[in-house]
Amino acid sequence: MPDQKRLLVLAIDAANSSLLRSWAADGTLPNVAALMAAGLTGETRSMEGLYIGATWPSFSTGLNPARHGIWWLLRLRPGSYQRVPCVPEDLARRKTLWETLSEAGRRVAVLDVPLARQSPRLNGVQTVEWGVHDAAFGFRTSPRRLGRDILTGVGAHPAPAVCDKPQRSPAEYREFADQLVRGATARALLTRQILAAEPWDFAIQVFSEAHCAGHQLWHFHDPTHPAFDPEAVRQSGDLVRVVYQAVDTAIGNILDEVPPDTTVVLLVLHGMSYIGGASLLLPKILTRLGVTTPLRGPRQRGQTAPPRPVTLIASAWQRVPKQIRSRVFQLRQLIRQRVSGRGLKIPIDPARSQCFFLDAGYTVSGIRLNLVGREPQGLLAPGAEADRFCDQLIHDLLDIVNPGTQRPLVKRVLRTAELYRGEYLDELPDLLVEWDVAEPLGTTAAGTGAGAVLKGFSNRVGLVEATNTYCRTGEHRVEGMFVARGPGIRPSRLDRVISNLDLAPTFARLLGCDMPNVDGQPVPELLN
Repeated sequence: MPDQKRLLVLAIDAANSSLLRSWAADGTLPNVAALMAAGLTGETRSMEGLYIGATWPSFSTGLNPARHGIWWLLRLRPGSYQRVPCVPEDLARRKTLWETLSEAGRRVAVLDVPLARQSPRLNGVQTVEWGVHDAAFGFRTSPRRLGRDILTGVGAHPAPAVCDKPQRSPAEYREFADQLVRGATARALLTRQILAAEPWDFAIQVFSEAHCAGHQLWHFHDPTHPAFDPEAVRQSGDLVRVVYQAVDTAIGNILDEVPPDTTVVLLVLHGMSYIGGASLLLPKILTRLGVTTPLRGPRQRGQTAPPRPVTLIASAWQRVPKQIRSRVFQLRQLIRQRVSGRGLKIPIDPARSQCFFLDAGYTVSGIRLNLVGREPQGLLAPGAEADRFCDQLIHDLLDIVNPGTQRPLVKRVLRTAELYRGEYLDELPDLLVEWDVAEPLGTTAAGTGAGAVLKGFSNRVGLVEATNTYCRTGEHRVEGMFVARGPGIRPSRLDRVISNLDLAPTFARLLGCDMPNVDGQPVPELLN
């Protein structure tokens, strides 16, 4: 086989592209700046309406969400009203970029790609969930001995397994930021050791530290956020900036040991900004509109009780004194994810609900139609009846305003079937409600609780309210970026936005392979 090119992808998970560019320009991020000066830069865009849960599976496969079926950590079990967690078998439906390369004889090193299963018979090495955000499957490696070596040599990731924690003190936020800094440093060491010890043609490492920092520390960066505390920031500095600097240093340390003829791609698949949107109001709105009937009173035939662990957790949680709840919050979250999340009924009366809410994040919400022939107790006939229902529901949603500002709460409502085509379309929400995010949303779990109350009003809905108690102050955005440096790539800026779906087939082509029957197209400017 002739000599193959070598490709290294370093991804910063859920970073803010504007911050990366501005901090590269002012010298805060010198290694990102050096890559940008020597490479091709451009903007990327993730999956419309599903850019939180579908981003990484869509990148990995080059397929839209309707063709791989992954859009959230919890999915709807087909033929039921039950949410179940994604399992590795769900991710085995489609071949990933690295599996394609491996089968073609390329040697790969796949390190901590989010929402990636452990690939069988991989020609190379793989680490799964060494310190990733929203870990779903647990830490494992191929070969198995690599995991023992990592835990013995580098250790476990310094940050907690679940980064969410309400009511952190300023000192606890600083401690958390320090854990992320140490995590980025350890990740660089781990990457350098693996790349030095193993032959490879393709390698990818993902820095999830930026993801956790964006969710938990955004109010230390953004003065417009209701939880922004000037005194806390004066003492600690911009903690998002601190973590980004650590990631930049880690990237520089890795690149110092990479052969100069290696093509390097710095990648941000989706972004981060302040948390916003009125997703919390949607269940109440659907109830007020008379299209969803929540589950109340005695359970009807066929409606099972929540799993016993859920009942026990909820009961015990209510008895925990408020002053110590934050200390056990992470344990509660882990139990919810790994025990009670094995199957949860959606709390609606399906016999009287034409549609129901599906969580897809704060900035975007999902709505599922209760269709005859698809749902067990479907009420809406597919086709003309469902279309008329959607037209009216979209009209009613767009009519709701923030009573304080008179701005519409909903920016737009997307029909999933008009965005995506594929055999798993029926597993996705039917409508995607994109909320207006002109203003940041406060929370009772950070700062003083200012700005935590959401309100919406329309003549049909009346006034609806909800209080945000979630401890995150940052949330995802659909925009991302890339920087590519290597032989034959001219330093410039791409004059168009590319889809995340285009990246996997581009990377495969760079290494002399093809990914057939995917939705993305190779980017010519990245192919020398």
